[in-house]
Amino acid sequence: MNNKKSSLMVQGAILAFAGIITKIIGFVYRIPMANMLGEQGNGIYSVAFGIYNVALTLSSYSLPLALSKLTSERLAKNCSKNAYLLFKRALIFAVIAGLCAFCVLFFGAEWLEALYGRAGLTHPLKVLAPTTFIVALLGVFRGYFQGHSNMVPTALSQIVEQIINAVVSVLATWLFMKSFSSSAMGAAGATLGTLAGAFGALVMLSLFFMSRLSYIKASVKKDYAAPEKKAYSYKEIILTMIPIILSQTAFQISFTVDDLIFGNVMAAKGFSDEVISSLQGVFNTQYSGLVNLPIAIVTALAASALPEIARLFTKGEHAEMNSKTSSVIKLAMAVTLPSAVGLTVLARPIMTLLFPSLVTYRETAIRLMAFGSIGCVVYSLSIITTSVLQGNGKMKEPVINALISFLFHTALIYVLLKFTDLGVYARLIADIAFPIVIALLNCACLKERTGYKLKFKETFFKPILISLFMGIVTYALYFIVNMLSKSILISLIFSLPFAVLVYGVLILTSEYFGDGELTELPMGRTLLRIKKKIKR
Repeated sequence: MNNKKSSLMVQGAILAFAGIITKIIGFVYRIPMANMLGEQGNGIYSVAFGIYNVALTLSSYSLPLALSKLTSERLAKNCSKNAYLLFKRALIFAVIAGLCAFCVLFFGAEWLEALYGRAGLTHPLKVLAPTTFIVALLGVFRGYFQGHSNMVPTALSQIVEQIINAVVSVLATWLFMKSFSSSAMGAAGATLGTLAGAFGALVMLSLFFMSRLSYIKASVKKDYAAPEKKAYSYKEIILTMIPIILSQTAFQISFTVDDLIFGNVMAAKGFSDEVISSLQGVFNTQYSGLVNLPIAIVTALAASALPEIARLFTKGEHAEMNSKTSSVIKLAMAVTLPSAVGLTVLARPIMTLLFPSLVTYRETAIRLMAFGSIGCVVYSLSIITTSVLQGNGKMKEPVINALISFLFHTALIYVLLKFTDLGVYARLIADIAFPIVIALLNCACLKERTGYKLKFKETFFKPILISLFMGIVTYALYFIVNMLSKSILISLIFSLPFAVLVYGVLILTSEYFGDGELTELPMGRTLLRIKKKIKR
């Protein structure tokens, strides 16, 4: 693989592209699914998914990240034999971890339903239980390929997984709602797609691995390094996973803890189960679903950043490592800041168009989006800085920072829910405060431990100004077209592409990215030529 293809930005672009595609597919299929489930069904589905994500995080979600880091470190030392041994031992680890997660979700479903106070939660949890086992195995394959700086298998498998997920989820939701007329059974049908998608992706990666097995074994035979002992490999896997698990657990558990606190406190205040489930559905499906679109791109960048930064750290190339860090953060801001502004100014038409049957809490969903879209910016910064610290070998610091933020977040949401009448807006405030605290603590650690200092003016000033200008122009165009056409769809078709064009031209000509940085972006050389033509 040549230098350009192995660069951080190009590898990030591969995963980012897959992240864009999968998130678009994911959001598109959840629109009809959400409209079929209704507010209450969405609440049950989102709570079940929150619990499932915690189970994945504790058991195997960190495997791709941990294995990619450990594999890249061994390959940096030309130890392909030990990288392959690590892969085989990680598979055994994944089988054990996946089975444990399966047992907890499947046999503990009734207890979890009682704990969360969500009637019908048992059904989707039992469907999701075997998915945890499949995803554990899937993570080992993805981590192994990512450790080789090959993001293509992961990217393709993510797309295949999401396509299968989309088709099965929509069909199963329709079938279950028609057959049982139950929100809980509809949520169970929706989770069938997750199971089917994960299984399809595992089959695909297994076949791809088998096609490469002869090449891998030939490479291993040329490596005469002493093989690592089993105990050492498992120790490395566990010690690398634990801090990643703990830091990611803070992210994942915060959502399900919010569901738990929100449900119980609101019930104690006299709100009905239907109202609580509906508000949870609005927050977790309509608001979070949209905000997570730009975050998906940044998550992909973070996943691809870790092995590259770990390689540079291992080789002691600190200046290059800090340069890569700066580039990733700048690209993240260039994606999330205009997304936040666009979601704010177009919150009402987007919610109205995408969720036509969810009308009871539409105004709540619009306000959540208008005030909470900044969440995609602060979450992206917290995710990137966490990965950078881990790539620098600072595994303990992100854990401590995430734990501090989680404790603050949990106390904040409880106090706001208990002693104010903010309701679901208390969730929004605590949800945004959580990544802000993590990002601030991570940046302080980066400065102290690695010497990297986030340059706020250089990183934020230009994209903020350009995004605000884009937002004003976009809203004005939407307002004019909507006044003439009386159609939300036509107005968005005109305003959204125009917003992208305005922002793209301004960010290119603002020198936010230097020519060298620009060439490493997706279609970077084309963008550089466009930039030069515009500036003539």
